[in-house]
Amino acid sequence: MQELLSNVISTGVYIITVRSGERINGMTAAWVTQVSFKPKLVVVSIAPARYTHNLIQESGFFCINTLSKDDIELAKKFGFVSGRNEDKFKDINYTNALKGSPIIEGAIAYVECEVVSSVDAGDHTLFIGQVVDAAILKEDKEPLIFKWKDFFK
Repeated sequence: MQELLSNVISTGVYIITVRSGERINGMTAAWVTQVSFKPKLVVVSIAPARYTHNLIQESGFFCINTLSKDDIELAKKFGFVSGRNEDKFKDINYTNALKGSPIIEGAIAYVECEVVSSVDAGDHTLFIGQVVDAAILKEDKEPLIFKWKDFFK
């Protein structure tokens, strides 16, 4: 059923990054969407077991890094290993957004948000964030679209 849903409902592939104090982490996510124009709000859906979930709760901020169709290996790196056990940013160049969230070098765009609300939704938490910083970094790249077969064989 999950494979069917991912083939019917198209979404991009993103790396959600966060900084809490001196700790940074990121995770691959596909459940990201804009939910309001005024104010500018987006939502990310993250399982409570994820390390990034804890860091977002602590910091109150997150950053959505949009990946290009050439970044599938980067998406796998941030998606299949826990930041609790491994430094996912080892050998990854990044800068910081306005509130300190990592912007991954190579991202085609980023949107940094301040959490304004969160809602439990099944086995995930929806973090609703108000946009505080954003930019398109590479206009000539196409975004990576999630396909089940690219990640789960």
